[in-house]
Amino acid sequence: MTSTDLRPAPSTAPAAPPPVALAARLAGIRGSAIRDLLTLTARDDVLSLAGGLPAADLMPRERIAAAADRALRSPAAVQYSETAGLAHLREVVAGHETGRTGRAIAPADVVVTSGSQQALDLLARALLDPGDPVAVEDPVYVGALQVLQAAGAEVHPVPLDADGMCVDILAARLGAGFRPRLVHTVSSFHNPRGVTMSQERRRALAGLAERYGFLVVEDDPYGLLAFDGTPPRPLAAHGERVVRLGSASKVLAPSLRVGWLVAPPVLAAAVERLKQSTDLCGSSLTQMITAELLADEPWFAAHVDGVRRENRDRAAALTAAVDAEFGAAVARSTPAGGMFCWLEFADGTDTTALLPTALEHGVGFVPGAAFSVDAAADGGPGLRSAARLCFATYPPDVLTEAVRRLARAADGRIGQ
Repeated sequence: MTSTDLRPAPSTAPAAPPPVALAARLAGIRGSAIRDLLTLTARDDVLSLAGGLPAADLMPRERIAAAADRALRSPAAVQYSETAGLAHLREVVAGHETGRTGRAIAPADVVVTSGSQQALDLLARALLDPGDPVAVEDPVYVGALQVLQAAGAEVHPVPLDADGMCVDILAARLGAGFRPRLVHTVSSFHNPRGVTMSQERRRALAGLAERYGFLVVEDDPYGLLAFDGTPPRPLAAHGERVVRLGSASKVLAPSLRVGWLVAPPVLAAAVERLKQSTDLCGSSLTQMITAELLADEPWFAAHVDGVRRENRDRAAALTAAVDAEFGAAVARSTPAGGMFCWLEFADGTDTTALLPTALEHGVGFVPGAAFSVDAAADGGPGLRSAARLCFATYPPDVLTEAVRRLARAADGRIGQ
């Protein structure tokens, strides 16, 4: 036997496979700090003011169950449906939107989606190519930011104040040559700031859209939740270059997963074509349930009135607790509808640094930096010292306790 006979035989084991290569577009999509927080705040010992969760005790479960029972008597409830949504639901939504906007909306202008988030995603895919400029409010609704980043858009922040988006700043940029493909706004009871765009600014923004040729995406999940019972007149009432997004999640139940968009026919048709490649169609069952509840206008009006009144009381309890526990240490918004209250620590307390301590004390919130368009800059001091609190999830006594826990967590950390 030669020495070479003693050498081990060459290995026949396959080489390790290369790592899974993800698409380049994912590098530009920021994760949602809010969704990440839901895992942390799901603990039984944590009162979460973080998620934008409507109150389960205010959802019409018995009425939903009865509508589901009636729907299931029809074979259509367990069958595929039209991609654009059940005809009856589109008719009902068109009627509601006609009443809200004062313009004739046809069922053909409506596409039913799996929540309004899918509507926004399909809309971005239909309108945007990589590198296209878009404008958003700053602080921004995180779900919109993720969609626009996924589309490869170049996102430009526009500040907002107590009257909503600063349309004059947008107008100045347009005059200097900025040409967005679309402008996204949560015009009523903004997420996260809670502010509502004034009618004057709505008219101005609709006018700018006509003049410069961009589309406005009016994301309106909260408009019906005005505490005074009078929803703000939609931006779409002031011009035709406005696409409206709506949802049953905040007024009926999120689990129905029913949203919609209202758009010019050519855009609605494009969205429908893209939806075919996404999920073919939505749930016939939940669309039939939603159609029944929305079509029963006296019942629906009474139900929404009840949700408004309860949310008004909950907002009052939360803001009273903030005033009692924090005093001049924070500035807060005064909610007039929707689901959110915005806090700003007067001395610049870093709310991202405060959050772990808050969780130890059994309360969660969303730091303001989570809503920054520019993640690297964290929105500057204004957002780093801010927090979004949701008042809709709990009854008043629980909200009072949650704010008390937040105050104990902040004690000794204010100013750090």
